[in-house]
Amino acid sequence: MNTAPLVPTAVLGAGAWGTALAALLAANGQPTRLWGRNEAHLQEMADSGINSHYLPDIKLPKALQFEADLAIAAAACQDLLLVVPSHAFRQTLEAVEPFISPETRLIWASKGFEPKTGRLLHQIVEDVMGETRAMAVITGPTFALEVAKGLPTALTVASKDQDFASEIAARLHNDTFRAYTSTDVVGVEVGGAVKNILAIAAGIADGLGFGANARAALITRGLSEVMRLGEALGGHKETLMGLAGMGDLVLTCTDDQSRNRRFGLALGRGESIADARASIKQVVEGIDATREAHHLANTLGIDMPITEQVYQVLFNNCSPRKAVHHLLTRVQKAESI
Repeated sequence: MNTAPLVPTAVLGAGAWGTALAALLAANGQPTRLWGRNEAHLQEMADSGINSHYLPDIKLPKALQFEADLAIAAAACQDLLLVVPSHAFRQTLEAVEPFISPETRLIWASKGFEPKTGRLLHQIVEDVMGETRAMAVITGPTFALEVAKGLPTALTVASKDQDFASEIAARLHNDTFRAYTSTDVVGVEVGGAVKNILAIAAGIADGLGFGANARAALITRGLSEVMRLGEALGGHKETLMGLAGMGDLVLTCTDDQSRNRRFGLALGRGESIADARASIKQVVEGIDATREAHHLANTLGIDMPITEQVYQVLFNNCSPRKAVHHLLTRVQKAESI
């Protein structure tokens, strides 16, 4: 069991993943406050000890605190952990910034690009909080429900400050939860963002009934796209072959716990984008990520054919079957290109 810090950690975001991480920290003996935008939802959790919206039947640690007031939640915290959708990331940072000190350290477990700018999340932290603030990202192949159930899990904590990454990893670590460390913030962020695009593609392929061979090929060629974009933005190939790249990609493309995969499945089975999106009832991060990755690929001159066809389906009214046809009829070439 890890030794609790003298001051609490504030977790901002009471969805499935935010709640699971807050519960993990609290169960590891660390004082933890969970904040969310919906005061009634937080009160329900405090009363029942369960997040019935996102993690039904999972009993939360009694030590976990719930706080609906953002200023109180963030007050006197050593670390602030953001677990909000990427489209709300900047807004949440700006909202909490007046309530924290220059010494408060920033951690996030959000994934994606900022909509309309294509910026990675660490760049948004630097925009809002400055480049000198201690910061780290938690990412990798994780479904919140499995973490909340205490099923075996491994992920990566990345920070330019290796000591900070190691400290956060140690606080997450327990008998069923293993945290590795990295200094490649860019690489882990690109892996976490682009895998959602490829999960949509995998869902489409399976929804069309194309089978396991097609899924394996798509994941493998998709990894090449992740690596090309990641390296172009300054990430490391080795990172993208690890948990935050290949690991997260395999998880998200192969299991129906993935919202992005389920969205793609619905499209492949003939549902409209609007109906497929509505059926998920949560944010489908891969939609915005597709637009931003498509723009980055064109700007940087990077070949990302799977991303291109997902973009055509989502934004140019291309049918899923026609998009797959475009992929299959591309010019033959060597695999390593």
